[in-house]
Amino acid sequence: MGNWRRGVQISFLSVCLLLMSSLTTTLAQTASGVQSLTRDGQRAIEAGDFARALTDFEQAYRSAPNNQEVVRGLLLSNLQSGQLAQAVRFGRDAIARWPRDAELRHWLGLAYFKTRQNALARDQLQQSAALDPVNAAIHFDLALVDLDETQYAPAADELEKAVKLKPDNPLAHVLLGRAYQNTNRTLQGIEQFKAALRIDPNLPLGHYHLGFAYASLGRNQEAIAEYQKEVARSPNNASVLYQLGHTLLESGDSASAKDFLRRTTEVDPQNGDAFYDLGKALSLAGDAAEAVTVLQRSIQLKPSDPSPHYQLARVLEKIGKRDEAQAEWQRFAELKKAQPQTGGMASGRAQ
Repeated sequence: MGNWRRGVQISFLSVCLLLMSSLTTTLAQTASGVQSLTRDGQRAIEAGDFARALTDFEQAYRSAPNNQEVVRGLLLSNLQSGQLAQAVRFGRDAIARWPRDAELRHWLGLAYFKTRQNALARDQLQQSAALDPVNAAIHFDLALVDLDETQYAPAADELEKAVKLKPDNPLAHVLLGRAYQNTNRTLQGIEQFKAALRIDPNLPLGHYHLGFAYASLGRNQEAIAEYQKEVARSPNNASVLYQLGHTLLESGDSASAKDFLRRTTEVDPQNGDAFYDLGKALSLAGDAAEAVTVLQRSIQLKPSDPSPHYQLARVLEKIGKRDEAQAEWQRFAELKKAQPQTGGMASGRAQ
């Protein structure tokens, strides 16, 4: 009887040891699989394949829902693949579990921002910055929220922190330059645009921003030089074409201006300002017939703007159509009178 009992005990112990060994092996295999999926997901994110990353992290999450690294990857994958509602829901749950994780709060803040919930975005990003104050990306994204709400001064504060922490980010310099320009610090803005171009000479619209800053200071020749560089790279960008044509016109070079303004109207046929400036350029070049047609198109596009009526009246007078000119003068006066007054002066384009 005693031998039988000892045999039963030995057999039971053997079964327990076998089960423990099997469980240990299974756990090890699961952990190895989660690590592999996590690595694959991270590589997919780095490669910009966010759909693949989402698949990898979802699979890893099913096996390891309490793995903080997996949760981070899954939140980021949802965010980057455009699953914004899911990112918000998942992010809320994640920060409830790990409230001091700066990265989770950062991603949740971005998810809120992309879903137009700026107050919630700012709150999460500020908490993220408090947890990780030396992360330039958090300050950059906080600035995006401020810029979206045209809060240029606080945006500049955050971007100053971002470029101090990561001075080789050209886009941060561009945005800081724009924030400076919108807070009447254009000279500082010019320095930021130059810094961005030093970092990346091929920065999209880098010369455009620098040219716009020069033009705002009346430094038209410098502005024209920058716009010409940008047009060489972006020949079909209506904003660049228009600003170059407009600045040439302001500088007295109507012959060159009309070519770029005409091109603007071809690329952007709804741009009333381009038609207005083109009409002025054509009138100065002596092409009154086309100027009339172009200015009439400007009026169609901007019916409440008095300026095209003013220019059209002048052109009609030049070609002897006095009755038509008088009608345009009358319309100009009516629209000008209807404009709101600002600081005792009528708003609207200077004639």
